[in-house]
Amino acid sequence: MYESQTFQTILDRMLARVPADVDKREGSIIYDALAPAAWELAEMYYQLDTNLSLSLADTSSGEFLERRTAEFGVEREKATKARRKGLFYGNANAPADVPIGSRFGAGDLRYAVFRRITAGVFELECETAGVAGNQYFGTLLPIDYIPGLVRAELADVLVPGEDEETDEALRKRYFAGQREKPFGGNMADYKQKIGHIPGVGGVKIFPAWKGGGTVKCTLIGSDFNPPSTALIEEVQTAIDPTVNKGKGLGLAPIGHTVTIDGVQNEKIAVETTITLGAGVTVGQVQGEIEAAISSYLLGLRKTWAEESQLIVRVSQIDARILTVSGVNDVKGTRLNGQTSNITLTMDKIPQIGTVTLHV
Repeated sequence: MYESQTFQTILDRMLARVPADVDKREGSIIYDALAPAAWELAEMYYQLDTNLSLSLADTSSGEFLERRTAEFGVEREKATKARRKGLFYGNANAPADVPIGSRFGAGDLRYAVFRRITAGVFELECETAGVAGNQYFGTLLPIDYIPGLVRAELADVLVPGEDEETDEALRKRYFAGQREKPFGGNMADYKQKIGHIPGVGGVKIFPAWKGGGTVKCTLIGSDFNPPSTALIEEVQTAIDPTVNKGKGLGLAPIGHTVTIDGVQNEKIAVETTITLGAGVTVGQVQGEIEAAISSYLLGLRKTWAEESQLIVRVSQIDARILTVSGVNDVKGTRLNGQTSNITLTMDKIPQIGTVTLHV
C-alpha cells in the first residue's frame, strides 16, 4: 500500500515545497537538511506497510498469523510423533516380548516401545516429532540390553508423524472455517474434528450414506497414503465408538451412526514409447521417470480431500516424462492398458504401478 513512498519520492515532494530561487541540488544546504528526514519517513512508511500486512490473515505470517487465527479459535497444529509397528525376535526367529518403555535406535532417531499388540509385535513411538519418524524401515538396535532379544525390526507406519503446520496450511484452514461454519454435526464440523486428529491428512464426508442418521467418513493418512487399521480404529473411537454407536459417546452428535473408512490404492501401470538422446540408455532414465510419475501422483493424492474425483491424465504423465534429462520425445502412453485418462472413484487414490518403457 505504501510501496510508492520511497526515499526519492518523499525527498522530491519535500524539495518541491522549497522556493525555486533556493539551490536544491544534491549537496546543497537544503538538500542535505531534508535528505535524512526523507530517509526516516521512507523507513516509517515501510514499517507501516509491514505492520499492515502482518495484521491481515491473507498476508500475515509466523507468530502474527497464529495470533490472528487464534482470535477465531483456529490454532496452528503442532508436530506429532510417528507411531510404528516393531517386530521382535528371539532364538530361531521366535517372537520375543520386550519391556514397555524400552528404547531402540534407528540412525539418528530413537523409538520407545509404547504398547504390546501381540507376541513379539509392539507399537513404538518416535521420540522426534515430524515426518522423519515415518521414513526409516529396517533394523532396530536396542539402547539398553534386553535379555533374549536377538533381532528387532521397524515395520509399518501405524499413525504417521506430521511436521508443524505451515503458514499456508494454517491460512487455508482459517479461511475454510470462516466460509464453512462447523456446527452440530454438519459436514464442516466432521471435517474439522476429524482433521485435527493426528495422522489424518484429509477426510471426505458422505452424509446419509445408508439412510438418515448415518455418516461415512473416508480418511487419507497425513503421508497421503491409505491409513492404517490402527489409525482408522483410533478415529472411529474418537468420533463414534463401535460399542454403543450413535449414542453420542464420541465427538459425533447423538443419533449419528458414523462409519470410519480409509481410501484404497489404485495402481497405475504406465506403458509408453520414448525417444532418447544420443548415448542415453533406458536404464539411465528408468528411475528418474518413475520418480517423476510418482511425484505427479503424490500431487494428486494431496488434493484428494478437496476433489470429488481424481483424474490421472495421460498428458500430465507425458509432460512429467519429458522433464527427465535425456528424454527427447514420448508417445503412445497407456495407463492400465488404455490410451485415455483414468477417473478414480471417490475412495481411491493413485499409486505408481509398473512402468514399461519402449525405445
